[in-house]
Amino acid sequence: MIMEGVFVHPTATVEKGSSIGKGSKIWHYAHVREGAVLGSNCNVGHCAFVDTGVRVGDNVKIGNKVSIFRGVTIDSDAFIGPHVAFTNDKRPRSLGEWEITETSVKRGASIGTNSTILCGVTLGEDCMVGAGSVVTRDVPAHGLVYGNPARLRGFICDCKGDAVRKCEKGGVVTLRCSKCGKEFSSLKGSYKLLERG
Repeated sequence: MIMEGVFVHPTATVEKGSSIGKGSKIWHYAHVREGAVLGSNCNVGHCAFVDTGVRVGDNVKIGNKVSIFRGVTIDSDAFIGPHVAFTNDKRPRSLGEWEITETSVKRGASIGTNSTILCGVTLGEDCMVGAGSVVTRDVPAHGLVYGNPARLRGFICDCKGDAVRKCEKGGVVTLRCSKCGKEFSSLKGSYKLLERG
């Protein structure tokens, strides 16, 4: 079902049985499979692929040549940079049944260009994955990760400012944005990942 105000480029393929929310745009040679659900005001870039069963929230930007396979859920306000690839089977083979392992991208998360997201991970709210990273484990909310494999390098506010440790109480670390002053918290266990490097 394609809602009102949706733009689908003539070269794009949007299969019957998919759902595209109001105001979304599907660009050149993109492919949205049957059973995929995209929310309102999404942007699906050139040659992007959205597989069967994928769920995408509102206001999500999916860059050029992104591959989003079955088992991936992307919440609203996320950014998926160009050439990002999601996997969905930890031990894929050409023959035999696929064993889909789910991956979750939480609200406001940003994934940099050319990153690979291995299946089974959760990318926390407002986290940021640096360009070219290979994400092999969960990323905490507001976590800044990069590298191969990606490691926690800091914390970041939704305004893009660096967040610094303010205090710790009862297993929770309070962080404050150095740019806008907003405060948010992280579990001590997540913060310890930063201290270990």
